[in-house]
Amino acid sequence: MIFGSRILLALVILLCCPTPFPRAQTLVESPSQGAPLTAEQVVAKLAEMNRERALALREFAGLRVYRLQYQGLGGAKEAVMKVQMNFHAPATKSFTVTSQDGSKAVIEHVFKKLLEAEQEALDEENLRGSALTVENYEFTLLGSEKTEQGEAYVLYVKPRTRSKFLYQGKIWVSTTDFAVTQLEATPAKSPSFWVKKTQIEHRYVKVGDFWLPSRNRTESQIRLGGRAILTVDYMNYKIVSADPLGASDQAGINW
Repeated sequence: MIFGSRILLALVILLCCPTPFPRAQTLVESPSQGAPLTAEQVVAKLAEMNRERALALREFAGLRVYRLQYQGLGGAKEAVMKVQMNFHAPATKSFTVTSQDGSKAVIEHVFKKLLEAEQEALDEENLRGSALTVENYEFTLLGSEKTEQGEAYVLYVKPRTRSKFLYQGKIWVSTTDFAVTQLEATPAKSPSFWVKKTQIEHRYVKVGDFWLPSRNRTESQIRLGGRAILTVDYMNYKIVSADPLGASDQAGINW
């Protein structure tokens, strides 16, 4: 179905691993210390803290609600699916569908394909290819601003190649936790001739010491007219097992 590939773009945000070492040298005042920081310093600290959080987080669980509204070529389609997710370090996820309603085509060819692709993306090679790293992106520090999650550094990210699995836009990094708290971007390359424009928004929430996905919204404009909106809401998080930050030496993945 024509909108299946474009919805998979949401995985770019759901699976992004912010561990970059950018070369940009823009200075910005640190809200907490009053000392100027470079982009390299901000994201080096981001990478350090991401690693600590990834090593410490051993097991957690949460509920997801997938929603899709599509209007355009082929008529209107809508569906909702609830999924229980469990993560076990270093890189294992299990999904249990607890309820589903609406278009069977959307459920089978979009929602369940997303879950399958997310499991496949946990492969180390796949993570490297889509991760928010200096190998995949260039970074520019734009400044800092207050957000709902607190003070944040704002960085512009630009992909080094025009891959449909990469994106360009802005990320917000907490000035205290040095974690990505939100992201707004567009794909570096359209995943399909039929997709005219796609806008991605992603938010995170702090659960204990960890920043986990809170909400993803992906809106695509169709070249022949029409629109597809995918949202994923994350809730009911439970940290089942975790070490104090900096105390674990077990390998893990970044969020």
